[in-house]
Amino acid sequence: MVLYYMQTDTDGCSASLASLTRETGPKVVRGDPARKGEAAAKTAPAAAPPAPQPHHHHHHHHVAPTISVSDSSLKFTHVLYNLSPGGSFITATGALATLSGAKTGRSPRDKRIVKDEAAAQELWWGKGSPNIEMDEHTFLTNRERAVDYLNSLDKVFVNDQFLNWDPENRIKVRIISARAYHSLFMHNMCIRPTEEELESFGTPDFTIYNAGKFPCNRYTHYMTSSTSVDINLGRREMVILGTQYAGEMKKGLFGVMHYLMPKRRILSLHSGCNMGRDGDVALFFGLSGTGKTTLSTDHNRLLIGDDEHCWSDNGVSNIEGGCYAKCIDLSREKEPDIWNAIKFGTVLENVVFDEHTREVDYTDKSVTENTRAAYPIEYIPNAKIPCVGPHPKNVILLACDAFGVLPPVSKLNLAQTMYHFISGYTALVAGTEDGIKEPQATFSACFGAAFIMLHPTKYAAMLAEKMQTYGATGWLVNTGWSGGRYGVGKRIKLPYTRKIIDAIHSGELLTANYQKTEVFGLEIPTAIEGVPSEILDPINTWTDKAAYKETLLKLAGLFGKNFEVFASYKIGEDSTLTEEILAAGPKV
Repeated sequence: MVLYYMQTDTDGCSASLASLTRETGPKVVRGDPARKGEAAAKTAPAAAPPAPQPHHHHHHHHVAPTISVSDSSLKFTHVLYNLSPGGSFITATGALATLSGAKTGRSPRDKRIVKDEAAAQELWWGKGSPNIEMDEHTFLTNRERAVDYLNSLDKVFVNDQFLNWDPENRIKVRIISARAYHSLFMHNMCIRPTEEELESFGTPDFTIYNAGKFPCNRYTHYMTSSTSVDINLGRREMVILGTQYAGEMKKGLFGVMHYLMPKRRILSLHSGCNMGRDGDVALFFGLSGTGKTTLSTDHNRLLIGDDEHCWSDNGVSNIEGGCYAKCIDLSREKEPDIWNAIKFGTVLENVVFDEHTREVDYTDKSVTENTRAAYPIEYIPNAKIPCVGPHPKNVILLACDAFGVLPPVSKLNLAQTMYHFISGYTALVAGTEDGIKEPQATFSACFGAAFIMLHPTKYAAMLAEKMQTYGATGWLVNTGWSGGRYGVGKRIKLPYTRKIIDAIHSGELLTANYQKTEVFGLEIPTAIEGVPSEILDPINTWTDKAAYKETLLKLAGLFGKNFEVFASYKIGEDSTLTEEILAAGPKV
């Protein structure tokens, strides 16, 4: 077995792959023996995995081909040199296009967490929780299956990398995978260590065994399909069987950070984050399709990160070293930064391309709508490296309200911020059987319910505490409809939303005049430069005022129903905070 390995500590890696029953791991070979450059390999620095590293200026590995074709009378039937790994292709711009097999998205129903004594106490279980339990024995059965599969291969790929750009609180992760594309994906998505950091990497804090090409045994206890993504917080391990979707690794580690960071009084957040030239930081929360990526990518500001962050006493830090951008309908005009980042070193997942020209068709949904690009954050020109910043000034909650009743922008007090953060609202436009499209409310606690480990109120209380301590202001921004629900009204124009965001960044909205809306009790500004004043209060844009009131009450009812799960949970010393948060919700 060959381990493509990013580190000198080969013994540590062999131990990671040891079977629990046989106790010894495979013999570890550094580099690729097929390249016969033995002498070169002995003197060369630690070999990186076969991942393009165009952005890593301190790795200079020049490997010459070892095949020499000198005798022209030799008849080669096959010369295979430097091929793309099986199942992947180089596109016209130099990116690696890959297919993730049958699974083209995450499998939340197949995710399990080992419920040991500690997890039973600390984690959120039951109604509304994303955490589905499994026992230690079943985890070890799946782990053994994954390790046996990995040990049966000719070669596996090992990445040793970091999570969290805050040096005091970074986590060391080891990812062991069967597919080269998974190795390159994690190479891009996690923080890439320097040669020196690899030399002294030591024992990882968390290990992923990605045997996703191999199914789990469906007859094993707790299994519901041939896919299983299992996390054992006690052993600090994750096992993947039966899915090759790379996002499982990224989001699995995000879940782990949601457990490890709060133990250090650090808040882990599913948010985008950027910083103005004067050092003012903004956090952007929002579910899929609310404009989180679009609005946090701003040419006048530095990008700290697009998806996962920590807020500690040191300020904010990105958890990752890369971006995982949606590619469906991507165009150079609309998102030039993402377009230009798709080059050599980038992984494209499940896109369709012309096999002759290798040009990618970003409008093609035939494999999945969830097409993605994973690239190092350095590929974004205005990324802030290192990806850290001071304490946020503004916390922006984005909602795409397809009911058309939420204002384009509202200033929130602390209790309202917690209420809307715990709610995590947006509305999708879903097709019904007879083809009529209806808005459908979606609630995802903390704007990322699939990844949180503790009860949502714990993250909300930490957010409120940090906002209060560091003087941040909360805002609710509707990027959805105005003048009627979906099908009647119109989507709020992106340039208007950008003007609103600019006014938040500049501090203009802190000094504006406000009035309160009915039902939701939101503070809305009376004027914003560059935005028509009549759209600021949604009632003005609806011609049918009775329909407006009816829709407003309907949405308020949906908020109330969703919040029932959290209402009984005690927050704060004497649960006064619970009452404050409940009071901040809509009054029906």
